[in-house]
Amino acid sequence: MSLRVTFLGTGGAVPTTERAPSALFVNREGDRLLFDCGEGTQRGMMQHGTGFGIDHLFVSHLHGDHVLGIPGLVQTLGFNDRAAPLTIHCPPGTAGDLHDLVHAVGHDPAFRIQIDEVAPGEVALDADGYEVRAFETAHRTKSQGYVLEEDDRPGRFDRPRAEELGVPVGPKFGRLHAGESVEAEDGSVVEPDQVVGPPRPGRKFVYTADTRPREETAAVAADADLLVHDATFSDAMADRARDTAHSTGREAGSIAERADAKRLALVHISSRYAADASPIRREAREAFSGECLLPDDGDLIEVPFPDADE
Repeated sequence: MSLRVTFLGTGGAVPTTERAPSALFVNREGDRLLFDCGEGTQRGMMQHGTGFGIDHLFVSHLHGDHVLGIPGLVQTLGFNDRAAPLTIHCPPGTAGDLHDLVHAVGHDPAFRIQIDEVAPGEVALDADGYEVRAFETAHRTKSQGYVLEEDDRPGRFDRPRAEELGVPVGPKFGRLHAGESVEAEDGSVVEPDQVVGPPRPGRKFVYTADTRPREETAAVAADADLLVHDATFSDAMADRARDTAHSTGREAGSIAERADAKRLALVHISSRYAADASPIRREAREAFSGECLLPDDGDLIEVPFPDADE
């Protein structure tokens, strides 16, 4: 079951020739989710092959570099004869402004747009096998991040043990794995816990958007398979990071380390680092012992299950 993350926009408030404003596309086994939609996101979707078929858009906050791509994307979806509704999830108190933004160019979409305010701690999307929850972040306006967390999966099925207990090969294997007792060939009853191991965790993806480092983020991101964190500046501009309510690479690395995340992706890179953003990654690596990534626009990351190597 796939979980793929495509970085459509990894830059800060000012775009560069290499980095567009914030946008992140997640494909979870055919469910297509967009996190933030900076200017030019629709072009990035074409350029990097994600397609336009998103089902949900999760907005972190209403700064322009996170939302100015919404009117253009909505219009393009209409030109492509979209009929399915689109749900936009956003922080409390921002639905009215988002509604105005969608209609700012005098264009009424031919498909329904539902704007759903969701408070930190609440579930924005309760889907089959996973959910997306909002969590509070610390920026200069009302802001939040999102965590996509999958349900636990059934434990591993011990086929040799099932055969040893007299369960005939066939549909009864599936019933046992699904948690149902079955009858063996000798008439005895075989319980699932006799042949199925303990539940296995699903995957966890966390997107902070713009934020100062917060202990609450480390708690939310505990054991994340992929943490995508604001890393706008290097240590040399730590004062600027505090003044603008952003994080440095080292601060993002520290949060990832405290969360015991498996991988950290650094985004919202300031245009000041257009020539060389390596100091941000180097400093993050000094604080984080896991895998540290500085993705470019268009990079795609496959998120494996925690026990994929077992």
